[in-house]
Amino acid sequence: MKKTLLIILVLLISNVANAQFFKKVYEDFLKYGTIYAAGNIENAQSVQPNYFIRTNPDDFYGIPQVEDRAKYHPFNYRYGFGIRKLGRFGYERKPGNFWTGNQAVEKQVGLSAPTSAVQGLEYLLHIEKERFNGNEFNNKRLFVRHTGDYHIAKFEARETGKIDFEYMSGELRARLPIGKKFSISAGAIYRTHQRPYGYNPVEIWLNEIDEDGDPVNYWYTLGFDYGYDDWYYSSTDESGNTFGDWYWTNPNGDIVAWTDAQFRDQIMPMLLNRYNQEAWSELDSFGEVAPIVGFDFYHYKSNFWLHAYGNWILPYHKYVQGNEDFSYLHRNSWGKGGHNDLLDGEQWSDYQAGLVFGVKLSKSIGLFIEGEYTKFWDSEMFNSNFGINYTFR
Repeated sequence: MKKTLLIILVLLISNVANAQFFKKVYEDFLKYGTIYAAGNIENAQSVQPNYFIRTNPDDFYGIPQVEDRAKYHPFNYRYGFGIRKLGRFGYERKPGNFWTGNQAVEKQVGLSAPTSAVQGLEYLLHIEKERFNGNEFNNKRLFVRHTGDYHIAKFEARETGKIDFEYMSGELRARLPIGKKFSISAGAIYRTHQRPYGYNPVEIWLNEIDEDGDPVNYWYTLGFDYGYDDWYYSSTDESGNTFGDWYWTNPNGDIVAWTDAQFRDQIMPMLLNRYNQEAWSELDSFGEVAPIVGFDFYHYKSNFWLHAYGNWILPYHKYVQGNEDFSYLHRNSWGKGGHNDLLDGEQWSDYQAGLVFGVKLSKSIGLFIEGEYTKFWDSEMFNSNFGINYTFR
């Protein structure tokens, strides 16, 4: 009997402990969170007609056949699912009755500002598939942050297939509140980037010189490397003037340019991009560590609010992943003759700043200004909204 009572007591304690554990998980992780699945369908971009005239080989000057060679794309779509738990500042409003996962519309300042609107755990996990103008892409975003009185811990991973953007970062900061509205923070950030910013392989290839200072790679030889060929021809006009040039054929033997100048202007840009893409694909992704500081000022009343924030990644970057010679640190180390091994690299600053301002001048008139500027490596992003509202009463 005593053994039975003991077992029952253990089971009761275990159940209570499990209940407390799941309650804690619910309150910390799921309470006020949203699980969603959504998508949209819309027409693809309108394509202007691209007509082509095909003549009759047996009657060159007869009525030609006009063909519409415009490319018409199937409808665009986007569908995805996710789970989110993000605090909103007082001036932020939910964009609709339901979450759709459209981050262009449902963007929140809290994802960029150093200090969150609430303390504790926040997160966003979004995965989606997209088709845009006939091309299919994968998009994803993972955001996790924990904010306390004296710390900020944050992790983010993003992929946007349409613009070939892939990024991951993790940061840990000490936070110092100064009063109830202002805070500063400082710590370290780890960032990755897939694209080798500042490294232009084809420019380096063209700048290579020999001992006499002559080019090793003439620009037109890139065409030979990709299976194109040139053929010399001469012609005499009605006045008896003779001139010569080179016409170019593609790997299939089709004529693609009647002169070197035409080949340079119409075909070479495609080959230059192809060369760069192939060279970039051979590089591993890059990862670097740097110190970061930030500030956050937030004041909110129903008739006036001001939120200003900023992040500065200091110019003390240390690459811990990828070949440093091809990193952004050595973006200016390349020139005629190749890489200058005597250069230690050139540091840089990255930063982000935002401002949200709103005021109700009267019961009917309101003024608002919103803007954010980001500079990461060679990329600059700026968006702003401003205006005045009048409400009829």
